[in-house]
Amino acid sequence: MRIPTLSAALLALLLAGCQREADEQQPQPAENPQEALSPQQLDEQIMTRLRQSGSFDWNQTTPHFVWSALTRSDYVLSVGYRPAGNTGAIPTDAATDPTWQAARQQVLALILAEERKVRPELTLNDLLAYEENVLPVLDVTVRELSTIQRLRESRLVRYAEPIGYEPNRAAANKAAAGLSSSGCGNNTATAGLVAGADYTALSNGSKSSWNQADQYHGVRAGWSQSTGEGIKLVIIDSGSSDTQENLGSAFNQGLSTGRTIERLVTLPRNSLFGIPYGAQETPNDGCGHGTSMAGAAAAPRGTDGAAVGMAYNASLITIRASEDVFIDGSREVKGVSDAYILAANRADVRIISMSMGRLTNSSQMTDAIRYAYGKGKLLFCAAGTSFDWTAGWVGVIYPASLPEAVAVTGVKDNLTTRCDECHTGADVEFTVVMQRTSIDRRPLTLAMSGDAPSTVGGSSVATASMAGLTAMVWARYPTETRAQIMSRLVASSSNRNARSSSFGWGRVNVGAAVGVLPL
Repeated sequence: MRIPTLSAALLALLLAGCQREADEQQPQPAENPQEALSPQQLDEQIMTRLRQSGSFDWNQTTPHFVWSALTRSDYVLSVGYRPAGNTGAIPTDAATDPTWQAARQQVLALILAEERKVRPELTLNDLLAYEENVLPVLDVTVRELSTIQRLRESRLVRYAEPIGYEPNRAAANKAAAGLSSSGCGNNTATAGLVAGADYTALSNGSKSSWNQADQYHGVRAGWSQSTGEGIKLVIIDSGSSDTQENLGSAFNQGLSTGRTIERLVTLPRNSLFGIPYGAQETPNDGCGHGTSMAGAAAAPRGTDGAAVGMAYNASLITIRASEDVFIDGSREVKGVSDAYILAANRADVRIISMSMGRLTNSSQMTDAIRYAYGKGKLLFCAAGTSFDWTAGWVGVIYPASLPEAVAVTGVKDNLTTRCDECHTGADVEFTVVMQRTSIDRRPLTLAMSGDAPSTVGGSSVATASMAGLTAMVWARYPTETRAQIMSRLVASSSNRNARSSSFGWGRVNVGAAVGVLPL
């Protein structure tokens, strides 16, 4: 049957519109495959995908898009490998299993052969950016588009993605001004704190933050039954200050006794000035964020007048895995991945808390988080705290969006409204009160040095505080499993009868969870 002219024209328009919509949802090929997309083009497509679907997976982009991101960053490509035909879970012994190691050698040979077509002088050592001894992952320096194309075609490759590119934040430009916009530089003593309003002075002189009051989380009542004794938690962040004695020589003081603190680092150094990629930084916090998170979770209940943490008798490991809270450089991805592996392989660790994140997914970090989850660890991640360019549209960020992670965000003291800069969404599982509406006061924690408290906000402190609350519950029931502890947290939460699409199970009443307060 002949289609009338008008109908044919309408059909053509509809088809064209559908095609445009489909095209807009996919990264567009470059006009010249020899020319990399600009950072502006990369960022536009990443942001568009994030707005459309809420996540960005490098494996759903074209090889040219990946190559462009490598070119616009540091050329470090993360390659997850596997034996041909293996689509199951990664075994914990992949680093030593002969079948998996054979796959590793084959993938390395493929990369070296392809890169040598342009640079015949290359050696295997020239390729390797970072050393990996646990995960079936290679971090390699790749400059050729054809290498990525070959990797995408190989049955031995699970993923091949850049780990040094994030939108709006070039890793090479992390100057002091940039750090201040990424959660750093503000951890100094807060002036004008008022006793009875901003904190309660405890009998030994330490300061209990306003949000530890029983009407929010039942913390002070809960301390009569549990203070976190016997539980070890890990804070993955920007490290801890070497000048804050409450995270050092004075970690045990007053009512905080018999516990341990370790200050570790997994963040590799840059390869600048002849320093190899594998060399590590110090564990010292150059940002301030990690110090404040460690304080919120487990600062001592001492006699020096400093702020006390939620689980003031829990043991603590602080790991410097990143420069700041935005994981946007390849060495930061590597540092965070190694931190999860380190914590996973510690039999004495039960809780891992990370108040950092990124916009795009990282398959290498996912591998590390799943490795830690497989070791029985309870993983808390920040749902997200907005920068000026993410405010209002970004939901729960990666890796809090992963099913293995327990996403945490912050709410105001009216108990119904998110904190001003906090992200919410269906992936959120718990909330912590961390903003007083009347005067915009945030919770007290440890400053970089001295006993005068600082204050800190965002989903970051909510997450570290939730880790401390959980340490209190687990210390009360030390023989229980992760699943059993999670059930106790849910059962003692404000939304236990009806999970919220924005706030999950809501606020945990730790006093009820340990048996001293009614629900």
